[in-house]
Amino acid sequence: MDMFKGLQKNLGSWGGQIAPIASRTVQFTKEQLGQAEDKTQLPAEYIELEKRVDAIKAVHQKMLAVTSQYSHEPYDYPPNIKETFQDLGRTVSEKVQLLSSATSTAEAQAALTAPPSAKPQPKTFNHAIARASLASSQLLHQQHTGAGEDPLATALEKYALAMESVGEARLAQDAQIQSRFLAGWNTTLNTNLKFATRARQNVEKARLNLDAVKARVKGTTWRLPGTAASAHDEHELSPEAQEEIEKAEDEFVTQTEEAVAVMKNVLDTPEPLRNLAELIAAQMEFHKRAHEILSELAPVIDGLQASYRKSRENA
Repeated sequence: MDMFKGLQKNLGSWGGQIAPIASRTVQFTKEQLGQAEDKTQLPAEYIELEKRVDAIKAVHQKMLAVTSQYSHEPYDYPPNIKETFQDLGRTVSEKVQLLSSATSTAEAQAALTAPPSAKPQPKTFNHAIARASLASSQLLHQQHTGAGEDPLATALEKYALAMESVGEARLAQDAQIQSRFLAGWNTTLNTNLKFATRARQNVEKARLNLDAVKARVKGTTWRLPGTAASAHDEHELSPEAQEEIEKAEDEFVTQTEEAVAVMKNVLDTPEPLRNLAELIAAQMEFHKRAHEILSELAPVIDGLQASYRKSRENA
């Protein structure tokens, strides 16, 4: 008996949950078929807020679709090159240090293919240029038979070190963007804007419930498309019906006010603009650092050119 009573209680609870859903579904169907009467209109302020929130959401989705690449290390890595595990085993700086102590071609080759000392090196465009430049430098060194060093080989080695530094600066930029821009914008999209979406859904449910209650107590029923509405006598609402409508209206007003507050919070937060400023700052710092590195390298390469021209003139 107790089990039967418990089942009855559960069925009653489920019925209480299903009934509003069924009413909303019927009301929604009537609206889609153009049969709804006296559809409750949302406030103009609410509709304007919805448009602005939708715009903010679209902006976040569009920007994150592109800037999320900063979370993908090889986003600028050339797809046409194939580097081996040995190529990625050591940093260019480590290889240059090993090469500086090499006394023969065999030792130089061993330095280039030395076992990795840590995790594989980054796959960025700048790091790839650095590795290609160092390998090219060694090819020239190995074939050089004249006095002194091959100026192009020397220049390529220095360029390799510079490009590795630029690559490290790019990785630092990416880390800053991930923590200071992407994290913030993803939070806004996946938390704040989701709260706003949920609040708006609650408003729509409350509106459908209100209009369903109005239609039911006033005797408006669902009908097939193309059929005439049944005539019914106008009558004054009973106190119970009026109370039911007022309760549904109160819920609609409450949900609308809450949604307005949530949407205003999304629109008033300074975080997206602050996060964008952080993105720009990270990009600016990277380009500044890259400029400094290349500015230090350029006069060195110019000096090698001058020395080469002078040696050619004296030859």
